[in-house]
Amino acid sequence: MDVARLLADQREINGVDLAKLSLGDHLADEGPYVFKECDLTGADFSGASLVGASFEGCALERADFRRTDLDGARFSGGGGAGLRFANAELVDAAFTDVDLSGANFGRALLTDVVFTGCRMIGAVLTGCRGIGYRFDGSNLMLADLIGCSFRGAHLRGTRLDEANLSSCDFTNAVFEDCRMIGARTVDTVFTMADLRGLDLGEVDDTRLRSLRGAIISPSQAALILASRGLTVN
Repeated sequence: MDVARLLADQREINGVDLAKLSLGDHLADEGPYVFKECDLTGADFSGASLVGASFEGCALERADFRRTDLDGARFSGGGGAGLRFANAELVDAAFTDVDLSGANFGRALLTDVVFTGCRMIGAVLTGCRGIGYRFDGSNLMLADLIGCSFRGAHLRGTRLDEANLSSCDFTNAVFEDCRMIGARTVDTVFTMADLRGLDLGEVDDTRLRSLRGAIISPSQAALILASRGLTVN
């Protein structure tokens, strides 16, 4: 297959096997590209410009998007373990129902990015830049979110069980139908965060200190006190 010619002549690529190919150097300046149900396993887009690109139902296991400009990009369905987005630009990007297990977003620019219904178990977002990224109905169990800012965020249906939330800032954040069982919260800030829609699981003394300044419900307070042998009557 002449990949250079394919990418030069077409902007919509359907069902093509591009696994393990270096594609960044072959992308034309004019876009945006649309990849539909392509095999992009291990494909290398690093350093490329994919502004406004769409990836629909594509196999993306171990695909490399490091340092790639993905502003306004759309990912829907598909995905795969081990995606690499380190140092990528993802302003106004959207991920919908994508498997991002173990994905590395370290030091990526995430501004107004929306993750909806995504599987992000073990994903790494440490050192991400930008503000306004949002998670709706996504699974971030065991994810590494050290230092991420969720100031004023509204998290819906999000699982953060066993995630590392150390040094995260949840000031004024609102949780709706979320879970944070067993999460690590060293130096995490919850000032004026509304936790009434959050399943905290067991709250030991260390976690309780980290929740200082947060808003909790009477039932949550009763559970915390009951775990210490006190009964709210």
